[in-house]
Order: sequence, then C-alpha cells, then structure tokens
Amino acid sequence: MKNILGLITKILLGLALFILVVTNLAIAYIFFAPDTFPKPFYPLYALPQQMTPTTEEGDEHGKGEQIDIAHLPPGQGLMVDTGSKIVNLVDPSGRKYLRVGVVLEFAPTDPAYFEMNEEEKKAFITTFNQEMESRLPVINDILITLFASQTFEKVYTAEGKEHLRQQIKEMINQQLPEYHVIYVYFTEFVVQ
Repeated sequence: MKNILGLITKILLGLALFILVVTNLAIAYIFFAPDTFPKPFYPLYALPQQMTPTTEEGDEHGKGEQIDIAHLPPGQGLMVDTGSKIVNLVDPSGRKYLRVGVVLEFAPTDPAYFEMNEEEKKAFITTFNQEMESRLPVINDILITLFASQTFEKVYTAEGKEHLRQQIKEMINQQLPEYHVIYVYFTEFVVQ
C-alpha cells in the first residue's frame, strides 16, 4: 500500500512540475516571441492610444499631448475594404488562381482623431473614405500586381500568407506615403 501511495505521490509531483514548466514556456513564448509568430493572443505593451508629449502652438509649457499614430495597434484604425480579387498565379499550366478579399486598416491621418467628438469623427471618416476612393485604383493595382506574381507554393501556407500580408503593407506604405497601413486583413483566401 505504501508503494502505491508513494508512486501516486511521485506521479502527481511529476505532473505538477510538468504543468509548471509548460505554463512558464507558454508565457515566455507569448511575451518574448516576435509578434509575427502565431500566438493565442498578442499582449499590448502600452495602451492603444499611447499619449506622447509634444509642444503644440499656444502651449508655452509643452504640456500638450497627442497620440502616437505611427505605432497604433491593429483594431484602432480606419478600415478600407478593397473588395475581392481573382488573379492567375504564376504557374506553367496557367490553371492555378487566387481569390482573395482584402481589407486594409489605416492609421488616421490626423493625430487629433481620437480626441474628436462623434460628429467630428463622422465628418473625418467621410472625408477619409472619399480620399481612399480616389486612391483605390493605385491600391488595387498594387494588390493585383503582387498577387499575380505569387506561386501556389508561396501562398498556400500560413507563413506564405503572413509574408504576403507584410508585402502588401510595405508596398502600399511606399506608394502612398501620406497614409500608413497598420494591418492587412484577408476576408477571403482561396487558392485553386
């Protein structure tokens, strides 16, 4: 009987130690692995609307504050749906294609956006959407050109999709420097 109790105690202690090690490894991965790696959740290291001190006109003491839109986390920006695209992939047979829906999230062009009241925000969003509508042909050209240069092997994996997401973000930020893409969302992604 003592042998069985001793064995059960050792098993329980070993199990507790194993759970402790796995939990610590998971926490270390979530906090220290790059955010480009898949994680169950992404911790925010600062408040989404981080305030950075700046001197504004008429503020003699430099106490004015504005939001740092260059480091705005996903989910805080303005969404632009570019619609669904169907393109042929680079393939010798010419029979592989990609159908993808893309929504781009842009940082507001005015840092005061987060301090605006609801009426001002609606007016700002309307103006922003009109600006984006006039730039949609440039955005669509970037997307179609990029998608058409892909191969099946590049885009069918999760890493391939993430790499494509980063390429879209970089290319649009280069072509439209007055705007800043925070994140790229795929609302549809079919490779055949």
